[in-house]
Amino acid sequence: MAWVSSVDSRVRELAGGLSRFEVPAATVRGLIAALEARWPGLGSHVESAMALAIDGEIHHDALGEPLAADAEVVLIPRIGGG
Repeated sequence: MAWVSSVDSRVRELAGGLSRFEVPAATVRGLIAALEARWPGLGSHVESAMALAIDGEIHHDALGEPLAADAEVVLIPRIGGG
């Protein structure tokens, strides 16, 4: 199970007020699917608007990344730029 946390207000809103929760997933793709199944809209929000820090390493395109059983995943709003 991965531990997921975020200070993003939209994540908290979609997750019923939670800012930290446990999600069963072996990959980021599985994590997003599990988030979407548990809280409709959250998985798609994460996929389109968030970067992920997995065990302290930031990933912008992380769909194929594996997650350790005790992974710590922090959802970070993506920063747009030109």
